[in-house]
Order: sequence, then structure tokens, then C-alpha cells
Amino acid sequence: MKRRHTTEEERELFRAVLSGKALQKKPQHEPAHTKPGGRTVKLASAPGGVDGHTTERLRRGLIAPDSKLDLHGLTEEAAHRALWSFLQTAHRRGDRLVLVVTGKGAPVPGGSFLESRSRGVLKTMVPRWLGEPQFARLIADTRSAHRRHGGEGALYVYLRKVKG
Repeated sequence: MKRRHTTEEERELFRAVLSGKALQKKPQHEPAHTKPGGRTVKLASAPGGVDGHTTERLRRGLIAPDSKLDLHGLTEEAAHRALWSFLQTAHRRGDRLVLVVTGKGAPVPGGSFLESRSRGVLKTMVPRWLGEPQFARLIADTRSAHRRHGGEGALYVYLRKVKG
């Protein structure tokens, strides 16, 4: 199996999480497209792949996940492999909504580097992994889970329909 290499951007984010400093977000602008005749049309920033009714039902926790993956206790590398395998299997099976439990990862105040390292890493890294091209082709949308499904310690991953 090919070993996944960590990017410098991921290392920077990891260091920021450990130090307790929040990274400054870059301002996001809606992309625009100029049509012939000089008219500017705003484009959707990122098509979610989920309609408004489904979005509202997810927000209210009314859709039960088809399957669940709990990443508690896994190393970063093992969690990455498990997440990839789980999402591929769920997508092939035709699941639409899956729950990925990362844990909340509360920081340890005054803890040493080794104590801090194991806290919150997966909560930070899983959303980044889900944006990687190999994952993104399977995913229509991701969002924090409703409180009844784990709240801040879990993510809803809404998978694309299987092309058949």
C-alpha cells in the first residue's frame, strides 16, 4: 500500500492546533463569470449536491445515517486508511448518509506536547481529508452532525449517488 505523505499546509495546521492558535481564514469571494455583452453572473461557490429540503432535515437531525465509522483511538495514518475504505464501501453499497465520529478533541490545558498531540488531531484532519480529490469524488456534502448523532464530535458525510 502506498504511504500517504503529509503536506506542509497540514503540518502548519497541526502546529497551530497544538499551540492553540487559530489560523486566519482567507476571505472567500463568490466566483463571478462575465457573459458576452459584459454582464457579470455570480456562480455558486461550491455546489453542495444536497437540496434545501435535505439540508434542513440534516440540520435538524431527522435523517438517520445509513452507516457509521468511529475513529476513536486510531492513529492518523490508520484513521486515513479506515476512512477511505469505509467511504468506498458505503458508496458502492449505495449508502447516502454516513456518520464519521472523530471525537471532540478538547485541548489539555498546560499539557505537554505528547499529551496535546493525541487530542483533536482527527477532528482537524478528517474534514481536510474529505476535501482531497480521491474522497471528494464520492462526496456530495459534509457538515457537523446533529447533537443526537454526536454533534461537534462527528460529521455527516452525504455521498453522491452511485452511477449505474
